[in-house]
Amino acid sequence: MSGSLRAVVVGTGMIGAVHAAAIRAAGGDLAGVVASTPERSAQVAKEWDVPARYPDIAAVLADDSVAVVHICTPNALHVRHAEAALRAGKHVICEKPLATSAADAERLTALADRAGLLLAVPFVYRYHPLVREIRDRRLRGEFGAWQLIHGSYLQDWMLSEDAMSWRVDPAEGGPSRAFADIGSHWCDLVEWVAGVRFTELTARLDTTIATRPAGTGASFATAGEGPRVEVRTEDVATALLRTAEGVPATLTVSQVSAGRKNRLWFELDGADGSAVFDQENAETAWLGAQDGARILVRDPQHGSAEQRRLSRLPAGHAQGYEDCFAAFVTDAYAAIGGAAPEGLPTGVDGVRSAHIVDAVLRSAASLAWTDVDDTATTRTATTQETLV
Repeated sequence: MSGSLRAVVVGTGMIGAVHAAAIRAAGGDLAGVVASTPERSAQVAKEWDVPARYPDIAAVLADDSVAVVHICTPNALHVRHAEAALRAGKHVICEKPLATSAADAERLTALADRAGLLLAVPFVYRYHPLVREIRDRRLRGEFGAWQLIHGSYLQDWMLSEDAMSWRVDPAEGGPSRAFADIGSHWCDLVEWVAGVRFTELTARLDTTIATRPAGTGASFATAGEGPRVEVRTEDVATALLRTAEGVPATLTVSQVSAGRKNRLWFELDGADGSAVFDQENAETAWLGAQDGARILVRDPQHGSAEQRRLSRLPAGHAQGYEDCFAAFVTDAYAAIGGAAPEGLPTGVDGVRSAHIVDAVLRSAASLAWTDVDDTATTRTATTQETLV
């Protein structure tokens, strides 16, 4: 069924290329690509071996043969592009954040709801097979009641004082950078795996590099050359959180931790056992008990049904991020066809994430414990879940 879906990618940065590869891996038809200019669109279409030539997003929306639009543009453009695609009757897969405000995220999700269209958000770390294994063991009661949740998401791509990206500019990336970009992934993953909801938090946001090169291109300027601008988004974030049941959690987020390329790490400590997952070592998980600990290795011949389903390769043949993305797109396209794949992140999850980011920003401004207001998320959850 997914092979009949024609998809177009809007946005041609790193993540746009990942979407393009995932569309093809999922059996979809990559029908076109739209970049910042018609000339750039034609150039990328040639590089990606895409047959159609769309000069802009309006041409994509006017093409009735296009079923799905993948939004991979800078954050500030997500709402405009996703809303236009939904109003044109297209299913949408929109990069996170779904919007740079909770209100806009709610509005998009409600629009998709009314139109009966899929709105999916790539919280793709849910698709690591061993993430599914840990979740299944939690559902079967293996860990007991949670005592403590803790973890981090660390990167180093902004460590150089001369590193610059459009994400640094609030006008393009939104008011939060590090937390909205990667802390949001950690919160989504932990809530889903552990089966918890963070209801209050206190957070601090810090900028460790005061100025960076002017301009919003994703580049590294030559040190000491050209004008510099004040950095108005955070390089690091720290948060204390509490779940609805009162379980304490801690989270550290950084884009300036040397040597950490993409280390999403969490530990769930329960009354009967603990579990650890490290995205940079995704082929194994650590399981702890009072009388010892063991390493669990991904293996399609053992474990939960979901772990087996998502294990595309035999044990010992490493899977990674691209496999997660392909599995996510496969599930999204299956949902468009009427299936109900487990764990597919949709607009509801994007709204939830927006509320957590909003609470982090409010807490950082007030230096106080802050409630996570997600009443709208709860209101829309039932109807969105029926779609997938």
